[in-house]
Amino acid sequence: MARDPSTFVISLTPFDRDERLDEEGFRVHLRRLAAAGIGVYVGGAGSGEGYTLEEDEVRRVLDIAVEELKGVVPVRAMGVEPRTHREMLRFAKIVEESGIDAMQVYSLDVGHLGRPSPEEIERYLNDVLSVSSVPAILSTHYSVGYFIPVDVLVRTVEAHRHVIGVNCSTLDVNYLVAVAEALPERVDLHAGVMSQAFVALSVGASGFLSTEGNVVPEWCVAVIDNFREGDLVAMSREFGRLVRLSARLFATGGGIATTKSALEILGYAGGAPRRPRLAVENADERARIAAVLEDFGLVPQGSRD
Repeated sequence: MARDPSTFVISLTPFDRDERLDEEGFRVHLRRLAAAGIGVYVGGAGSGEGYTLEEDEVRRVLDIAVEELKGVVPVRAMGVEPRTHREMLRFAKIVEESGIDAMQVYSLDVGHLGRPSPEEIERYLNDVLSVSSVPAILSTHYSVGYFIPVDVLVRTVEAHRHVIGVNCSTLDVNYLVAVAEALPERVDLHAGVMSQAFVALSVGASGFLSTEGNVVPEWCVAVIDNFREGDLVAMSREFGRLVRLSARLFATGGGIATTKSALEILGYAGGAPRRPRLAVENADERARIAAVLEDFGLVPQGSRD
């Protein structure tokens, strides 16, 4: 296949107990990801708690990511879903000033359960990409309640050569397959739903994104390494344990709070969540998370040093 296999983690953003950006904890976390060889997105809406970040914090997150990761592993800015093209362009300006490798262009979220028409989607993308020259990755994501039509994706990447990838976050396998078949091979394609990694790779996508990579980045990289080497038995084994860990760890729907709790239990730098999210403080739930980690051979061994 023409696309080079790869995987990216949607990095968390550490905060201290007073909800301040924990810059040193962030650096330690990024160094651990770099050591595993995984690509990194920072400042994302979900795992990165991007909606809680002030503009100056976004700048610091990007600057730190560049200092720690650029030239070591691929590092990209993710950002949050914008209401207008002007919001996306403000983010693009910050990205350009940071010198980070590339940025994701999120799908337009017009709010109030609204869905833009295909023509409005295409105009939004052109409005952003005709002004910003930063290498871009388009996001088509279920979070906004619609997907970018495949023909709009194709016309957009053909019209704007600095679009280098598409992140496709969907539970609809048929849509994922259609995108993989329609995009030119120069454009990377990553499944935004980790459990679809096997399907994505089998139909010619580049790989997958994950939040699980914050906890087990080496496992995510192992899936890709074994696929690249053609060892599908080993790939299946690595992918299977990654999916099983995810299913058990997030069985109660804890999201990033569960991820941060798991890292704290393991002794790694993850920090606390920021409001409106709440830390996992229930003793029974923390014991459950610890038991899951132990069942998978993950025991306290890291440190902030």
